[in-house]
Amino acid sequence: MRRPVGGEDLWGRRLASPWWRGAMALPAGALPALAFPAPSLWWWAYVALVPWLLLMRSAPTGRRAMRDGWLGGAGFLLAVHHWLMPSLHVFIVLLALLLGLLWVPWGWLTHRLLHGHPGSGRVAAALVLLPSVWLMAELARSWEYLGGPWGLLGASQWQVAPALRLASVGGVWLLGFLLVLVNVAVTVLIAVARARTVALAGLAACGAAAAGAWAWVPQAKEPGTARIAVVQPGVIQGPGPRFERSAELTRQLAGRDVDLVVWGESSVAQDLTTHPELRGRLAALSRTVGADLLVNVDARRGDMPGIYKSSVLIGPNGPVGQRYDKMRLVPFGEYIPARPLLGWATSVGKAAGEDRHRGTEPVVMNLPGSLRIGPLVCFESAFPDMSRTLAREGARMLVVQSSTSTFQGSWAPEQHASLAALRAAETWRPMVHATLTGESAVFGPRGEPVGPRMSTGTSAATVYTVPLGQGTSPYVRIGPWPVYGGMTALAVFCAAEGGRALRRRTDRPSDRRPGRPADQRTDQPTPGRP
Repeated sequence: MRRPVGGEDLWGRRLASPWWRGAMALPAGALPALAFPAPSLWWWAYVALVPWLLLMRSAPTGRRAMRDGWLGGAGFLLAVHHWLMPSLHVFIVLLALLLGLLWVPWGWLTHRLLHGHPGSGRVAAALVLLPSVWLMAELARSWEYLGGPWGLLGASQWQVAPALRLASVGGVWLLGFLLVLVNVAVTVLIAVARARTVALAGLAACGAAAAGAWAWVPQAKEPGTARIAVVQPGVIQGPGPRFERSAELTRQLAGRDVDLVVWGESSVAQDLTTHPELRGRLAALSRTVGADLLVNVDARRGDMPGIYKSSVLIGPNGPVGQRYDKMRLVPFGEYIPARPLLGWATSVGKAAGEDRHRGTEPVVMNLPGSLRIGPLVCFESAFPDMSRTLAREGARMLVVQSSTSTFQGSWAPEQHASLAALRAAETWRPMVHATLTGESAVFGPRGEPVGPRMSTGTSAATVYTVPLGQGTSPYVRIGPWPVYGGMTALAVFCAAEGGRALRRRTDRPSDRRPGRPADQRTDQPTPGRP
């Protein structure tokens, strides 16, 4: 029998230590962050979960694997949201540890299905159930009050054409499911020799899904184009100078035959109903350009209490009566959850000093020439359901007004712009992502880039000829069916596990009677008795 080499023995002792396992779980969970912008190593997403899966598989107990899942989830969230640290400070660590609990079931299920020497049946179940439970964690954290769906694993494929075609079928959820399936299959190929055939079959199924989507899934029709101007004033301190720079750039668009001019989030800092001179200046800009302006007002509205963030359409005669109030607000950035309890966050970070108010419904705006646009504000472009709703209500173009000026120099501007490609591919609707300070970008109805991006160092007005989308994508028509399928698979598994546990309990013989010695079995005769 071969004696363990010193290094192997040391590695085994470290794997047995909960402290070492925790120290390994955090960075193992953080590895998928490299697949997102700014690194944008999209191919890394296909193997990034393997070290984490191998760690949970090697856990001595299911409880230890649950802890590895929790700490790995916290590491993943910290890595994907690290650019929030200047704003949230210690809160980002606390939130990551809290939301990391969503990956506890993933850790337990990984150990349950892949620990030891699993057979083909357990591995086949793992290829379906582990991606399903991953989707449940992503779905839960997508709730706006838990931070929203920033950093969904499938969003790392925003620049891969076959993946964007799949997104039109099942949304970002289908991409996430397939990515986890590939990672599980690679883990099995590395660690479970007896079930490699099943893993290869799983990889083949993923390849077939991608090829089938490329060959047979219909694409968005492009019946026409619209000329959209995006105004990005750049890094300018103060709402007044920022407005003046935006107005200057807008005047340069005169005579360029545009259909709409889009300003970024918080581009107007005063309420238009109570400032007629400001309303008049914007109307004059519309007349100069010969097109409507979509501005974003971040201000108190008349005599109403509280602050709203609103997309307002301005025509040659002023506001045209169509306004969209932001519905989903950024936790801590635009409001503080449970402010009486957590209000002290304003003293240690850049948390909101006053809560913004929410809108109540989506709005589709009508432009001259029958173009209908669906506005979203900043953070809302991360929510697949919001863009899907706007497409179902008749929007032919999606417009996001954003500002990531607080996070200049971080991964946030590029990550945010990349989300527009996913939303466009999912809905077959082009998306215009307009920011104050970059990155501004436009994507066509297949998720393809349109024209040049405006980087964080740019102050300019750029005109894009945007292909319009027509038709209804399978995702818009059906919805997030991969999530429903994952729920069904997990429900069947839980029912089967419960049934097995019940049968084991029923089949177990009652070995003892109360008050009798342990060695006197109820099914054996005792001396002197028949």
